[in-house]
Amino acid sequence: MSWFKRSKKNISPDSVKLDIPGGQWEKCKNCGEIIHKKQLTQNLWICPKCDYHFRIGSDEYISILLDSGSFKETNKKIESADPLEFVDSKKYSDRLRSAKEKTGLKDAVKTGTGKIDGRKVSFACMDFRFIGGSMGSVVGEKIARAIALAYNQKIPLLIVSQSGGARMMEAAYSLMQMAKTSAQLGRLAEAKIPYISILTDPTTGGVTASYAMLGDFNIAEPNALIGFAGPRVIRETIGKDLPKGFQRSEFLLEHGFIDFIAHRKELKSKVSQLLGLID
Repeated sequence: MSWFKRSKKNISPDSVKLDIPGGQWEKCKNCGEIIHKKQLTQNLWICPKCDYHFRIGSDEYISILLDSGSFKETNKKIESADPLEFVDSKKYSDRLRSAKEKTGLKDAVKTGTGKIDGRKVSFACMDFRFIGGSMGSVVGEKIARAIALAYNQKIPLLIVSQSGGARMMEAAYSLMQMAKTSAQLGRLAEAKIPYISILTDPTTGGVTASYAMLGDFNIAEPNALIGFAGPRVIRETIGKDLPKGFQRSEFLLEHGFIDFIAHRKELKSKVSQLLGLID
């Protein structure tokens, strides 16, 4: 027996669905805030609630760091081969094809020249979307050529790193890039041509063990994961819990591993200020 009866139907019995266009919203991985993509883009892909720096691609860093319209790409037609005919869960050649179709990139780095507040620089920016920003023979070669361009034109070098490390599908070919890029940077240092390295989330593995940490200035974005082996691998190896914030920018700054942390909105001005001091 019902003791109460609603006299008016103030609530529709049918569920009401909001018509929200797909792909227009992003969820912050740090605080869970739902953000419209337009707002996120205008805020340089930084969460307006918690200041979390979203991972972004090479095109976004070019627009943030370089003067508008100044970037001129170099070596854009170089593509990876499959010398080992490597196969794991799928063929390496298929992975390359899929990554190219998905990202519109030829490989995991863009290189070229550009200007920062009118000062010409040799510029390279990695892109995590392309097979985790892994360093294969093409990435190493393009980085080496960007360094050579800085050397030949006597202009500063700026590299933005974002990588999961060496590309296992190329085995020793990938590992050789560590020595090649480091040797080129040694030549640049002897010529006293400045190199600014920007480390973003994540910068790990062979990239950290080579050119990413060889800058005259090593700058990191806030809360970026930076290290050689991943935290899980280290924890399992030493059998101990790691310190809070281990391998994050703030922890590395405290222990002298990087020079300073720059908020993305201040990144260009900080780099410009450094270039002005060493000009």
